[in-house]
Amino acid sequence: MVGRVHEYIKSRVGTGEKLHFTLIDPDKATDLVKLEEVSEKMVEAGTDAFLVGGSLGITHEEADLVVSTLKKRGLPVVIFPGNINCLSRYADAVLFMVLLNTLEPYYLMQIQVIAAPIIAKYGLETLPTGYLVVDQDTAVAHVGRVYPVPRNKPELVAAYALAAEMMGLKYIYLEAGSGAQQPIPLEFPRVIKQHTGLTVIVGGGIRDPDSARKLTEAGADIIVTGTIVEKDPDLGARIIKAIKETTSQ
Repeated sequence: MVGRVHEYIKSRVGTGEKLHFTLIDPDKATDLVKLEEVSEKMVEAGTDAFLVGGSLGITHEEADLVVSTLKKRGLPVVIFPGNINCLSRYADAVLFMVLLNTLEPYYLMQIQVIAAPIIAKYGLETLPTGYLVVDQDTAVAHVGRVYPVPRNKPELVAAYALAAEMMGLKYIYLEAGSGAQQPIPLEFPRVIKQHTGLTVIVGGGIRDPDSARKLTEAGADIIVTGTIVEKDPDLGARIIKAIKETTSQ
């Protein structure tokens, strides 16, 4: 069910443009007035899409409300699912993910089987994505029972990415995790770009414009920020500006 959102992303990434996605956690976006303000500021700054999701505590009702609010901004709204509770019929698409380095069979195939009929009923576009979690001391690592990738082993990341591409996935999401102390190593997106044609998404631990700029220069196609946007929208806007400046170089 690859369609409009995939084409929106590929048409821009294909010309060398670097994109920014704003991640909103419905469990934290309880103040709709603030959500309206933050989302408007991110659109004005140049964000290219919204991701909606989180690891814990999200109800279908909360997901629907946040997605419906963000849809008013006119940008694609994509579900970034921690579980099926994040799915919303009002979204445009969903990252249909395989947690590549999990030790839990549920995240390798069971959750995809459970989610697939719901996604089909909702008519959501699917973006086939390999999800690779790097740091261990984060909520997503704990919930997902991940076997973390050593930060000094880019060859392992390349192997994961090659496997993802050989399985037919189109995207790979390199995740340091919400609240991570630092972003993923620069060599990780670089080595993926050297060996695959995957679209590289990077998130977690990105707290300043320089980090975002360096990651895009290293090969990241899409930068995702969430926590920093919630805490400091002005800093989030400066990060977006740095990403767009990389595009123009």
